[in-house]
Formats: sequence, structure tokens, C-alpha cells
Amino acid sequence: MVHSAKGKTTLLEKVIARLKELGYRVGVVKHDAHRFDIDYPGKDSHRLTAAGADTTLICSPEKRALIKKHAVSPSIEEMLEEYFGDVDIVLTEGFKKSSMPKIELHRRERSPTLLCRGEEHDPTLVAVASDEPLDLDVPLLDLNDTEMVTRFIEEHFLKLVILERHER
Repeated sequence: MVHSAKGKTTLLEKVIARLKELGYRVGVVKHDAHRFDIDYPGKDSHRLTAAGADTTLICSPEKRALIKKHAVSPSIEEMLEEYFGDVDIVLTEGFKKSSMPKIELHRRERSPTLLCRGEEHDPTLVAVASDEPLDLDVPLLDLNDTEMVTRFIEEHFLKLVILERHER
């Protein structure tokens, strides 16, 4: 899903919750084009990273966070392979230039055009979630209908998981 301030995170929250209710293991990768820190001054992890640690793992009984410095940003495909082998599906927010399948979120009040069907025709666009009718070459989903969006994702990206579960 692409473009900022359109409700991507809100829609993702609802879709993730629904997929979890359906029994799927879900991963998420959020792209941040800006620099971010989860270990900030005053925290021990920040001190260790500032001291030169290339990899820092922060863990507690409930969760863990990995801070890994890299000279060259890894591709989304590399990150998925390295970190998400234990989930059924990985949903991403951002990564509009990647070769991953995309569902573009479109709100009438935010933009008159689509990113993936504007000046450039992105062949990885698989659907558009919108609050207005559009004439498209891909399925149009109601962005206010979480069940519809979740069902689309399940039918198009989780078919193998469904088949594997039935075979068990």
C-alpha cells in the first residue's frame, strides 16, 4: 500500500486483526524513508549501538527487537527471507518502488490520481482499495470494508496456506 496520510496503517491494523482471528501468522514491514531510532539516547541499547555494535538485540519475556546496521539498505526480498520464515503472510506498508504485489489505497479527497496507474503503469498492482468508484484493470475494493480487503488478501495470497491446513 502506498502514499502517506491516506489511512494505510489504520487499514493494516484492521486487516491484521482479522487475519489473526482467522488463525494466520502475520508479519509486517513498515518502510520509513526517513531515519528512525528505536534505541534513543538514555537507553542502554543506544549506548551499545553508539559504542559500535553492528547488531544489537533487545529482548524481554514477551518480545524482541533487532537493531542491525547496514552500509547498503537490504532489499525487501532479502529482509523477508531473513526475518519472516515463521509467518504465513507479510504485509508491507510503503515500498512503492519494489517488485512486490501492491494494493494501492486511494482516497478521493487526498488525490485525484493513482500512483500505480498514473504517469507510470506499475505491473505489480493487484488491486485498489478506494472510497470512490474507479474504472480499473485490477479489482476495486472498498477501503472501508475490512472484510472485503481481508478476503481478497486471503484468496489471492493465502491459498497455499489454506490448502496445507486442509491436508493436515
